[in-house]
Amino acid sequence: MRALILCFFIINAWAAFAGAQEAVQDVHTSRLQTQPKQDQTQQKTDTPDMDMQGMDMSQPVPAWMPSPHAGSGTGWQPAATISHLWMKSSGAWDLMAHGAVFADYNQQGGPRGSGKAESVNWLMLMEQRKLGSGSIMFREMFSGESLTAPHPGFPELFQTGETYHGQPLVDHQHPHNVFSELSLFYTLPFNGKVSWLFYGAAAGEPALGPVAYMHRASASELPMAPLSHHLQDSTHTSFGVITTGLTIDRFRLEGSVFNGREPDEKRYGIQFAPLDSWSARLSLAASRNWTTQYSYGRLERPEALEPGSQRRQTASAEYVRPFANGSWATSVVWGRVHKELENRNLNGYLLETTVNFKSRNYAFSRMELVDKDELFPNNPLLPSFRIGAYTLGEVRDLVQSRLWQLAVGADFTFYSKPTALDSAYGQNPVSFQIFLRVPPPVSDHGH
Repeated sequence: MRALILCFFIINAWAAFAGAQEAVQDVHTSRLQTQPKQDQTQQKTDTPDMDMQGMDMSQPVPAWMPSPHAGSGTGWQPAATISHLWMKSSGAWDLMAHGAVFADYNQQGGPRGSGKAESVNWLMLMEQRKLGSGSIMFREMFSGESLTAPHPGFPELFQTGETYHGQPLVDHQHPHNVFSELSLFYTLPFNGKVSWLFYGAAAGEPALGPVAYMHRASASELPMAPLSHHLQDSTHTSFGVITTGLTIDRFRLEGSVFNGREPDEKRYGIQFAPLDSWSARLSLAASRNWTTQYSYGRLERPEALEPGSQRRQTASAEYVRPFANGSWATSVVWGRVHKELENRNLNGYLLETTVNFKSRNYAFSRMELVDKDELFPNNPLLPSFRIGAYTLGEVRDLVQSRLWQLAVGADFTFYSKPTALDSAYGQNPVSFQIFLRVPPPVSDHGH
């Protein structure tokens, strides 16, 4: 454990040093050879970004204002987040798309582990235009994981949540639904510091939790879902969501009513149910590099095989710092689920970071401590277990074109756990992945 923590902080310190070193080198080179490039970098850093929130390119907004195209649902990710987007204008509409495809071999260690060739993948489309004094954006997010990780999903030691063939999924991450988001997002400014938002979705994300893990900059190179996903941001695909709120200067206060039931194992459909769950969230964009949030919600009967309702709390902070030829993104997330019927609390703690340096290289890590009470569904009397998962990995871009990127990467994960689990999981299981990754190119836009 001490060695892991030391490695994590070495990576962070090295990322900061690399960023500072490359920034100095870039400034020196720019002064000698590329003054226009320096001017462009200075503009992205010091001047307000163009209005990605309204896509009215003639009106600037404060540089700290997060872009809705870099987050999930109505969640905020720092304005400094580097976006990978395809963009095109068509008449009054601005069209955008982003996503990722990971093609990987996943080997989970220990007696309960398994190996599998699989693909994590998703695509998000966005269409936006002005509507009256505000702007409206439509989002559609799709995933083919029901085909690329079938029977029953992605192997992942100690992962739990959702079902397969009517049984709880254990040691697997479920595939995401074909229709993961179908939403509209309307914003209406009242003045320079106050605006109103409305978000409605047949499939979407309520105001509960941090930005979903697949959209976080700090997790951009990690194909595996966090073990704490179901305690922090599992409601990112909810079949029925209505959210409204106010943005007041650097704060956003919002509330949602939604269908809190988890999707069933039929990944091709949309399972509507009453909007009987609710949540509230307070977010702060302290600067263009920082966002934080605290949220609270009540989920009515979220588990298909468990009676009772849940209360969920989350808090998170996200940091993104671009530098010459790269960027550094880090997230800290806490989530707690209180199961009312059992009067039991489950906590999940996550720290993840990704640094992109010298343009083509990435180093990443994720550390988690999470409570699991579903590892042995046939023996519900067993207590919850505190599991630690520690992942380190690297990625290298092989192709960087104006249309797409191609990279090769690998990671490995090892664990801490109670000795009571040794007979089921082995003393020291180690898991690894080798993968190819394809995203859109880095956007030239300020966000």
